[in-house]
Amino acid sequence: MKAIRNALDRAKPLFEEGGRCKRLYPLYEATEGFFFSSPATTTGSVHLRDAWDLKRMMVMVVVALIPCTLMGIYNAGYQVLLARGEATPFVGCVLLGALKVVPIILVSYIVGGAWEVLFACVRKHEINEGFLVTGLLFPLTLPPSMPLWEVAVSISFGVVIGKEVFGGTGMNVLNPALTARAFAFFAYPSAMSGDRVWTAVNHAKDRLVDGFSGATPLSVAAAGAKGPHAIDAIQAAGYNYWQAFTGFTPGSIGETSTVACLIGAAILIATGVGSWRTMAACVLGMAGTSALFNALAGSSSVPMLSLPPQWHLVLGGFAFGTVFMATDPVSCAATTVGKWIYGVLIGALCATIRAVNPAYPEGMMLAILFMNVFAPLIDYYVLQGHMKRRLAHAQ
Repeated sequence: MKAIRNALDRAKPLFEEGGRCKRLYPLYEATEGFFFSSPATTTGSVHLRDAWDLKRMMVMVVVALIPCTLMGIYNAGYQVLLARGEATPFVGCVLLGALKVVPIILVSYIVGGAWEVLFACVRKHEINEGFLVTGLLFPLTLPPSMPLWEVAVSISFGVVIGKEVFGGTGMNVLNPALTARAFAFFAYPSAMSGDRVWTAVNHAKDRLVDGFSGATPLSVAAAGAKGPHAIDAIQAAGYNYWQAFTGFTPGSIGETSTVACLIGAAILIATGVGSWRTMAACVLGMAGTSALFNALAGSSSVPMLSLPPQWHLVLGGFAFGTVFMATDPVSCAATTVGKWIYGVLIGALCATIRAVNPAYPEGMMLAILFMNVFAPLIDYYVLQGHMKRRLAHAQ
């Protein structure tokens, strides 16, 4: 570490005011901050000391995402070999999965990071660590067959339009990763949804290609004829609850495994980075709304109305969105009561979209983005209610 410190000290004059690379000082500062803690100290009369800063919080979220990332890589390779009708050895699944997933993650980090650096240099502020999370969250919501140029365009939209136009990290109204995914969903629908499953496989067995026709469990349930139970359609397609819970089903890279999401949730809750209230509220909203739909479902209803709450929780991106997207500290509600309201409405909206809109069976992405917009309003009325009660006691 001493050698790195010396190298950074020698290069620092080039990036300071008057140096040839002064416009790139945010890049130097970010590199220094990656290896060493900030030397700045607080000199005011009243302040708080806390070991947690933005960098440590973002790194902890990345750590919590590791189980989903590893499971996504393995499942991508597993689905390839399964579709080919071949054996599924662990090493083979990992290598084939990494061949498709790792480039998507790299493109997301490189292109999105370039935009972060550009805006930091133009605005002359430090490069924030928030993109460490956005750069990994976004690719985990994509199918492994997503073309790399579409990944680059989508993450550019998410970073620039979803965050930088609002002022950068801490100022955005919408979750940048979900903004990028929404852009990809509407701009490139054939690559994101429909009958083209994400499985990257070629029956020639010699190379990987873009796609393999099939259907995810959630799309199977949504596309069923009126009348039959959704579970019957899912099981007829060859899927069971254990597969959906563990993640051995087609789907987006990081969203298939509820187990991996639960491990990430435990890490975030134990470290205090993620709000357990928001997560619990999302589950309650989903369970209550889907249970209501179950009670209303009849013999001529669409299958999604009869899908039980426990199946909603393990299908699609609900678990991933609940743990990693809905709990975004910038775009979610900040008050304690507001987090419960915010989470319950996300779960309820997700279940409603899945049930009443067969053309879009997922629902979680739109539910979170919609509630991102209303989160400040929720907090406003919660705070107004607190103020009125306190004023009433004070009089």
